[in-house]
Amino acid sequence: MKRLDIRNIAIIAHVDHGKTTLVDKLLIQSGTFRSNQQVEERMMDSNDLERERGITILAKTTSVKYKEFTINILDTPGHADFGGEVERIMSMVDGVLLIVDAFEGCMPQTRFVLKKALEAKVTPIVVVNKVDRDNARPQEVINEVYDLFIDLDATEEQLDFPIVYASGLQGIAGMEPDKLEGDLRPLFDTIIEHMPAPDADENAPLQMQVTMLDYNDFLGRIGIGRIYRGTMNVNDMVSVTTREGVLKKMRIQKLFGFSGLQRVEQKTAKAGDIVAIAGLDDINVGETVCDVDRPDPLPFLKIDEPTLQMTFLVNNSPFAGREGKHVTSRKLRDRLMAELETDVSLRVEETDSPDAFVVSGRGELHLSILVENMRREGFELGVSKPEVIVRMIDGQKMEPAEMLVIDVPEEYTGPVMETLGQRKAEMVNMVNNGFGQVRLEFIIPSRGLIGYRTEFMTITRGYGILNHSFDSYRPLVQGAVGGRHAGVLISHETGTATTYGLMSVEDRGIMFIHPGTEVYEGMIVGEHNRDNDLTVNVCKEKHATNVRSATKDETVKMKAPRILTLEEALEYLNDDELCEVTPQSVRLRKKYLNKSDRERYEKQRRWEAQPQA
Repeated sequence: MKRLDIRNIAIIAHVDHGKTTLVDKLLIQSGTFRSNQQVEERMMDSNDLERERGITILAKTTSVKYKEFTINILDTPGHADFGGEVERIMSMVDGVLLIVDAFEGCMPQTRFVLKKALEAKVTPIVVVNKVDRDNARPQEVINEVYDLFIDLDATEEQLDFPIVYASGLQGIAGMEPDKLEGDLRPLFDTIIEHMPAPDADENAPLQMQVTMLDYNDFLGRIGIGRIYRGTMNVNDMVSVTTREGVLKKMRIQKLFGFSGLQRVEQKTAKAGDIVAIAGLDDINVGETVCDVDRPDPLPFLKIDEPTLQMTFLVNNSPFAGREGKHVTSRKLRDRLMAELETDVSLRVEETDSPDAFVVSGRGELHLSILVENMRREGFELGVSKPEVIVRMIDGQKMEPAEMLVIDVPEEYTGPVMETLGQRKAEMVNMVNNGFGQVRLEFIIPSRGLIGYRTEFMTITRGYGILNHSFDSYRPLVQGAVGGRHAGVLISHETGTATTYGLMSVEDRGIMFIHPGTEVYEGMIVGEHNRDNDLTVNVCKEKHATNVRSATKDETVKMKAPRILTLEEALEYLNDDELCEVTPQSVRLRKKYLNKSDRERYEKQRRWEAQPQA
């Protein structure tokens, strides 16, 4: 039995291929908003970080009406670091809109998200977006999409996908790239015609699987998922099957449907609907809400394991407590545990020290977004260098490897290939598009990518584009892979950096601070020209004398310092360093602030590294 009035679809795409903008136009053209209502651009990107970075971090649900149909749309993240969101969404929908940029074509995350969709056996529709760009090449992009489908072992039915050409920014679409209509009706009609209606037996025992979590201070944990069969009412008693196989009886206190960007409270929902439920306090992703008398749990959702870990520590620098509100280990622990309520791809482990927690995630971006959110909430913390998680698989040490796709002007291909060769990357493809641009594809250990982006931007003078996504676990590559080769300049004392002090050491390397910046002993103030660390005094002042200088009135010119962002700082770290993150500052520091402690640690490390007799 089908519910012909509903279509449940997900929108998947590589970062910045225009899916959130397209959802905006679908919402507006479906009449979801009043004609005089003010709506923001990229309205599905609801938190500040998503708006600032122009990326989708959390999957979100919306619903639009078209004719007599309800189309539930799930906007998914395009970045592989948030792939945990994509995997779960696929179990809620019957079809996907794969959006591909008419110029860029298939990118690493296109491959990643499409692979998840095809594995879930959902029906695809391909939308070639941005066909109004000057350098659009829709026909070649469609050929790339076909190749990608074949490469990912798509079935005959999946290969028979309809193609819609669109400009999400203008809100127009058509079945031919050069014949776009004045609105998105061709896309709406294609969704209704080609997307299967959900199977829905309203009279069978209730079965709903929770695929996303939200949290509300008043309602507690909120489970979001699709009702596969049966009917659900407010105040119903239901049974929940936990991961451990235990049956718990709970009451549904609130039930919400979706309309546009709003959650709408309702009394009842039936098979095929996507709903949010409150009152099930301990519910987790993958658990099944069943009929209280006839429990029939669905198989648990498989979620890819984390590939990268960092240690989060209580901030113990001399400047601790100056800028943040939350500085204790109890507050840090509570915040990390709260994040586990909604982020199922994250792992938090306690260590022997009450002040340190090992946090594992799907990539640098995944973990840096968490750190950025925490600093905005008033937390102060120290963060260690990101490290890949090595696993034992069939008795062999395996490490995560990434698919890396690089687009660069021809003249930079040599330096890029040379630096990636040092990082143990293996080239799998190279395509010259004939316009002076080259696309290079590599398989590279995830370790080799840590800290590479900054080096890459320097090599390509900012003209290169770098994208990557998790590929697979491969045998551990022996020896050092990647890492920073330059040493650092370390502050000798606590005080305020002076122009005179900085000028006396700026020929030793690149500075990270301005004159007037407060520094402490052991804080990293710059990068050394050589591969060893150097302790410098940036606080020294010029001694006043009664002798007038002939050059006194000459203007002092200093090189501009390199101010690191949070991501750059995390990438920059070495094993013996920490990043101190506060609401107002990002500082790099040594784990051991005192010079003699650092020398003792270095001797111990060398001794342990020597082969013991």
